[in-house]
Amino acid sequence: MAKTSAIYREKKRQRLVATHAARRAELVKVIKNPEATLEEKDAAYKSIQKMPRDASSVRLHNRCSITGRPKGYSRRFGISRLVLRRLAHEGQLPGVRKSSW
Repeated sequence: MAKTSAIYREKKRQRLVATHAARRAELVKVIKNPEATLEEKDAAYKSIQKMPRDASSVRLHNRCSITGRPKGYSRRFGISRLVLRRLAHEGQLPGVRKSSW
């Protein structure tokens, strides 16, 4: 089990990203626009820099929804490899079965 502070920190980052996503997208659109003037781009850069750091989506890290483990994350199920194995053996994951060849 991961530290609860790390889990809550990640959830806080997810909320911040969600609240600032629309505004960040507008500003990035201005920055990437080749027809925008330098003053507009400069203002957009400054606006992005004034936003909280955790409002950027690159600061998010996938965590297991059950244990909060940051490593060994399976995107398809949203859980870590250890939980995936345990649930698969218990038959809790529909459509998943142990392979043998």
